[in-house]
Amino acid sequence: MTSAKKIALITGANRGIGLETARELAKKGIHVIIGVRSKDSGEKTVAAFKSLSASYVILDVTKTADHKNAFDYIEKEFGHLDILVNNAGVYLDNLDASNSKPNQTSTTSLEVIRRTFDANFFGVIALTQTMLPLIKKAPTGRIVNLSSILGSQTLHSDPNSMIYESKAFAYNSSKVALNAFTIHLAHELKDTNIKVNSAHPGWVKTDMGGAGAMMEVTDGAQTSFSLALLPDSGPTGGFFHRGQILPW
Repeated sequence: MTSAKKIALITGANRGIGLETARELAKKGIHVIIGVRSKDSGEKTVAAFKSLSASYVILDVTKTADHKNAFDYIEKEFGHLDILVNNAGVYLDNLDASNSKPNQTSTTSLEVIRRTFDANFFGVIALTQTMLPLIKKAPTGRIVNLSSILGSQTLHSDPNSMIYESKAFAYNSSKVALNAFTIHLAHELKDTNIKVNSAHPGWVKTDMGGAGAMMEVTDGAQTSFSLALLPDSGPTGGFFHRGQILPW
């Protein structure tokens, strides 16, 4: 089947920033596919969308079998994919949400680093590569990678930066790597109709961000939402927060 309606896949979209991004896209008339890790979660999330157009797919970003199943579902039901929002991610460093504890790089375990990279980097690459043939079939493709300002090497190396003391090594370095993927994939696709960008949502009140975060979820979803709907004249290969360019 080929659908004329825009189709968006958002990973980790049963809560937090992913859920709000999906809801905002659905309000624009886009059919959103909610990436979830269980049938129960998927059914509850889709039911909450009520009259908005939504469905779900079982998608653990660390499981390549789920990637293939998601591809088969989208290809069969819609024939193409307009928007991929790589929203799912983990924060496993032994730090609180405000990163207020001292730098623990020298004692961060390889297990924590590997698990973090599996979800935040390798899973994103594998899923994006799987979905790319479907995105290439869309009139205008958009890929949004949920990064973090904590992935900015420029700001991490600046003693005057607001994130200078926030050294959560596994998480931060996974976002550095993710930003590199954004730059390289955007360059490969620069002569196509596909735009690839990294988004910093802000410090948001989610399970990961904690109750002490500065931003509400509705505000945190705005960067992903806007990058998912970029016009043809919009940027590619950039790192953004609410319309502002961030340093790599």
